[in-house]
Amino acid sequence: MLALTRKIGERIVIGDEIVITVVDVKGDNIRLAIDAPKDVKIYRGELYDAIAAENKQAATTLQREDLGLLKQFRK
Repeated sequence: MLALTRKIGERIVIGDEIVITVVDVKGDNIRLAIDAPKDVKIYRGELYDAIAAENKQAATTLQREDLGLLKQFRK
């Protein structure tokens, strides 16, 4: 992991197409502006974790349902 110190107005550039700019700092909160291509998905960390957990649960549930369907074919 790379940790950087930035001030308001300073940027972080990722690759050739993603630029993150520090817009504001208030107490413990930092406001960022992200300029990236439209095909790049950008999520808040907590939302990304929730989506990943939901996808994992859906895959597990689907596998159980698939096994149930397979058992019906054996009868």
